[in-house]
Amino acid sequence: MKESAIKVGVITDQTGPMSFAGIANANVARMAIDEINAKGGLLGRQVELCLEDSATTDSVAAAKAAKLVQQDQVDVIFGGIYSSTRQAIKGPAVVQGRKLYIYPEQYEGQESDPLIFCTGPVPAQQVEPLIPWLMQHTGAKKFYLPSADYIWPHTMNKRVRQAVTANGGTIVGEEYFPLDHTDYSKTVEKIMASGTEVVFNTTVPPGMAPFLEQLYNAGFTKRGGHLVCTYFEENFLSFLPAAHTEGMYSCLDYYQSVSDPFSRELLNRYDTLYPGSAKFTAGSACSGLYRGLKLWAAAVKEAGSLKQEDVIKALDHARIAEGPGGPAEMVPGQHHVRMNMYIAQARNGRFEIVKNLGVIDPKERNVGGVEVDRMSVAA
Repeated sequence: MKESAIKVGVITDQTGPMSFAGIANANVARMAIDEINAKGGLLGRQVELCLEDSATTDSVAAAKAAKLVQQDQVDVIFGGIYSSTRQAIKGPAVVQGRKLYIYPEQYEGQESDPLIFCTGPVPAQQVEPLIPWLMQHTGAKKFYLPSADYIWPHTMNKRVRQAVTANGGTIVGEEYFPLDHTDYSKTVEKIMASGTEVVFNTTVPPGMAPFLEQLYNAGFTKRGGHLVCTYFEENFLSFLPAAHTEGMYSCLDYYQSVSDPFSRELLNRYDTLYPGSAKFTAGSACSGLYRGLKLWAAAVKEAGSLKQEDVIKALDHARIAEGPGGPAEMVPGQHHVRMNMYIAQARNGRFEIVKNLGVIDPKERNVGGVEVDRMSVAA
């Protein structure tokens, strides 16, 4: 009798404000699973994608996670972009369902659960290398932190403050707004009046576009101000006038201008399969989702079974020789990925890599709770 398919659950925002990213994530899931199946599947079985739309609504994400666990009985769950969505999925998938969950987005770090693995960058891979480089490269000292009011910006800003002050700079303002806030006139006035040199932005869609437009109209970049947004990538660039983002710095695990042969071939394959506006990018989880699916597949192969504890044991040290941006491997004990990182700058509506940082460790806690950070967080 033919064995049933291995079921992989993927939850992503295919409708709502984050749909441009969620549609791309859905495409990546289809592409990666088709690649696995084209090579014979896993353990002699085909892999079936169970794809769900979280609609950029956390309660919907939670309901879809419950469905994947209880009804579809998937072997693993991937997905989520916002950190609040990760938490929404975590409840029914991990806490109640005791199911392996792989979160693919760059985020604030600190997730530490035996059943959760994270395959996107964290502050030690974004903030810690970017801030000292930026301050040295530009001479800037004064930072302003306009932010969306949820867990990711609050935690990122703590790390930004530590890095800026450790390198002799100051935070002249830090403000938090609802995700859909649109009138930033008072904040822009403060930025312009305070002599701010760097705006480190953690506002997110749908509030991000009006903020960047109002900051541009005030003349911030014209007077020599620097924009930083660590999640910004090609999907976001394509939705905004190039002038509003010109000169912006970002720091991610992959950009479309990464030139290694595998990254170029992967992008060409994606663009051929899925032409259109939902692009393969890093800031909204495409690179982390592709990487996560391939690391999970490598772990299943090593384990030689779908028994969850065996897969987790193998995933703890899984590695792939090729991936978007380069090879990647789990840091044993940390459930986070060691990978290449890049600083890029927006120029004429595209990102150009200005610094290849090489391989950067996530420096997250051991899942057992033991701190493995070799540098003090305050350093």
